[in-house]
Amino acid sequence: MEFRPRPVPGAEDPASSEEDPVTRDATHDVTNQAPPLAGHDVSADQALLEGLAREGADWATGELRRLGLLAGSEKAQEWGRLANEHPPVLRTHDRYGNRIDEVEFHPAWHELMSVAVGNGLHASPWTSARPGAHVARAAKFFVWSQVEAGHGCPISMTYAAVAALRHSPSLRAEWEPLLASRTYDFGLRPPLEKRGVLAGMAMTEKQGGSDVRAGTTRAEPLGDGSFALTGHKWFNSAPMCDAFLVLAQAPRGLSCFLLPRVLPDGTRNAMRLMRLKDKLGNRSNASAEVEYDGATAFLVGEEGRGVRTIIEMVNMTRLDCVTGSAAGMRQGLSQALHHARHRSAFGRPLADQPLMRAVLADLALESEAATTLMTRLAGATDRAVAGDAAEGLFRRAALAAAKYWICKRAPVHAAEALECLGGNGYVEESQMPRLFRESPLNGIWEGSGNVAALDLMRVLAREPEAVEAFFAEVARAGDHRVGDAAERVLKTLASAGEADARRVAEEMTLVLQASLLVRHAPAPVADAFCASRLGGDWGRAFGTLPAGLDLEPILERAASA
Repeated sequence: MEFRPRPVPGAEDPASSEEDPVTRDATHDVTNQAPPLAGHDVSADQALLEGLAREGADWATGELRRLGLLAGSEKAQEWGRLANEHPPVLRTHDRYGNRIDEVEFHPAWHELMSVAVGNGLHASPWTSARPGAHVARAAKFFVWSQVEAGHGCPISMTYAAVAALRHSPSLRAEWEPLLASRTYDFGLRPPLEKRGVLAGMAMTEKQGGSDVRAGTTRAEPLGDGSFALTGHKWFNSAPMCDAFLVLAQAPRGLSCFLLPRVLPDGTRNAMRLMRLKDKLGNRSNASAEVEYDGATAFLVGEEGRGVRTIIEMVNMTRLDCVTGSAAGMRQGLSQALHHARHRSAFGRPLADQPLMRAVLADLALESEAATTLMTRLAGATDRAVAGDAAEGLFRRAALAAAKYWICKRAPVHAAEALECLGGNGYVEESQMPRLFRESPLNGIWEGSGNVAALDLMRVLAREPEAVEAFFAEVARAGDHRVGDAAERVLKTLASAGEADARRVAEEMTLVLQASLLVRHAPAPVADAFCASRLGGDWGRAFGTLPAGLDLEPILERAASA
């Protein structure tokens, strides 16, 4: 089977037509335009489906395919459009002047959330002992994120919050069943009166940003096991949620707390929403600045060990940063391929033009490498949670590196995919501007590029066994190209300092991606990736692959959806 364009009505060479186009009556006939990309299965992605099976979650294929069909429907895409066209609105007071601090959403947002929660994207792995549960959940998150990325924020944080709450058995017993419920129950009411709840997070402050230890929010013990929090947070993710994990300075040091929005007696907790952030992207979702005025909260984990307690939540959300960025790449690639198959320029279909094919193949390589790494990390998470120490070591190094590099690649990938559509991609109706605006977010969320790269350097310095686990995984390829590149990375590590952290993260991710593709992807995909990303025969923009590569199988595999 060859990657070939679909027939485009009216795309024939005007010079060969007997009718003079100037004299035609129907001057506004629409020709040579790609139809909407709808009515397809978003999960029909060979790299994704193969990864699902390889990492032990092929039992979820049927659920994933059903979700993929919904994700590709016109109905779901309209939900995504409306949720972004009508962003959330903060209502601080009711008509009588009572403080309510509620966030109002368009009904389309609630449709998106209902599907996500109903399919277990928020917490299903925590209630399942089935191997591959985290992989299945990541694959669903990958597919459904391509409809609309903003609502993935509260979904992701709820997934991650459960991991942190396991440091406190009593809180876990009370909250985990509600967090894991597959019923989306929006609205501020006492948690025990709801059929399901969601969790957010508040770590950063104005004066600190990623330096969370610089936080000044105070936590004063009340004598009954609870604490009163007073202070502020510069970014409170998803303030409409039912509870939040919050960092605050307790008497014994920085600690992690669970702060409910509504107290058991039905009163609103003293968490004041000051304003919603006016963001570049992620506009369907609410992010807020908040102040606490003696807000009631409960200690999670040990007092004074807040960072250690919340780090597992951070790692889970970092996995979703990788997954979300990989999903954005796949969405951009799908749009570019679809457009190229239906659009002609200069007398030829775009899909037949060598330079466009080189660009599309390069975008496909980047997308497949990200997807394959994402499924491997989800598999490592699944096995690490189940107690596999070796997988836990591999994950510590690989996740930090991948969080840096995959999230860095998303914006340039989105820009190139948008350009494949030309001016059609620059208008809002194409969805490409929304994709582009969203693309930098995961690089900032849960630690910007420098933070992720420096986290990797700390792992490498403090846990040599994690380095060994990482390069043992890379060596499984048994390929001289990968092996030679790995040797170069090890030499870099021998003398690397703080200023080299980004280079280290980039090179480690590339050798890991190459190893995975050599083992699991068709030879043309692996060969093209190794020649360009490892061999150095690659330019500084997409579409500059080495000469002589077989691009046809790469394009056919990418166009399988």
